[in-house]
Amino acid sequence: MIETPPLVDQYCQGVLRTELGLATFEAQLIPPAGPPAAGTTFFDTQAGFAVRRWCPPLLGLEPHCAPARYLARRRELGAAETARRLLRGCGVGARLVDTAVPGDLTGPKELALAGAAEAFELVRPELLARQVADTSGTVAAFLANLAGAVHQAAAGAVAFTCGAGEEGRAWAAALEDEPEPPGPGEVRGAAGRWLAGRTRGGAVRDPVLLRHLAWSAVSSGLPLQLHTGGESGEPERLTGFLRATGGPGARLVLLGGYPHHRQAAGLAAAFPHVHADLGAALGSTGARAAAVLAECLETAPFGKLMFSGGGRQLPELHAVGALGFREALGRVLGGWVADGSWSWRDAERVAAMVAAGNARRVYRLDERG
Repeated sequence: MIETPPLVDQYCQGVLRTELGLATFEAQLIPPAGPPAAGTTFFDTQAGFAVRRWCPPLLGLEPHCAPARYLARRRELGAAETARRLLRGCGVGARLVDTAVPGDLTGPKELALAGAAEAFELVRPELLARQVADTSGTVAAFLANLAGAVHQAAAGAVAFTCGAGEEGRAWAAALEDEPEPPGPGEVRGAAGRWLAGRTRGGAVRDPVLLRHLAWSAVSSGLPLQLHTGGESGEPERLTGFLRATGGPGARLVLLGGYPHHRQAAGLAAAFPHVHADLGAALGSTGARAAAVLAECLETAPFGKLMFSGGGRQLPELHAVGALGFREALGRVLGGWVADGSWSWRDAERVAAMVAAGNARRVYRLDERG
């Protein structure tokens, strides 16, 4: 078995504090797609099978037990104890937490305590814009307050992260059409239009403002995470922006590229300041996780790849992401050792890099004390 240090999960969300019934739990197993077809269940997915494989033993049950039995055990333990067992049982030593997700979710400190691991904050620049807009009376005040908010966030967070799904599509469209930073006049005009037309707390969709936020994040000196794949679009749409940000100090991370993970790994190989996500798709691909992981490892230098579990809402998804990644990594690298392509020493060195070392270097976690 390939040994790895405690994982660094470079992107996750908090977990729900509330008890969940069958339908509510099942709805969280895969990204929002409406209810399952009549007579079917989302447990009959790779994600559902992965939960039934990895999570029951952490709660004192046999692997692959029936969903009803698993959820009964979950209710017996309670939400807090379930989360504690699942988060502590998956070998994660540090989590980078997106704090902008709505809902009754644990924050970084609570997640750190439940999981007995470090936790660091990820900040969404579009959320900063919405917050300062609610307290800024003029365009000039908004832009000044936004610059101050970005600076303040950079002092406490470890990275900026952009939204996924519909928000991810908006970011990709803005950066694809005009990858260069907008001029001051463009920014003032866009800010004025957005402030005049928005509702309180409304989302940022103006492409000029999104470009301004992206470049503000890059200029802050922190890494910028960009969601790709799935609803967010193909990673190659960001090629122009990746090229434009190639100056000293920039650090970009492409998250969640599946099913376009080869594209994301290829972009990481092409640009010195770009890194790609290894792990977020592995929980949802379940029994095929090793094949997906091997395709990423075929394409990019090993120093450009990092794990993320992509856990959201359910502590089960945190556990599945981490345990599935460890198993897939061991299967892939162990297979290469077995056929003589790699030595054990090299396999364990690369495993340590992609499991934790690269993330600690890119996000400068060890400088955080």
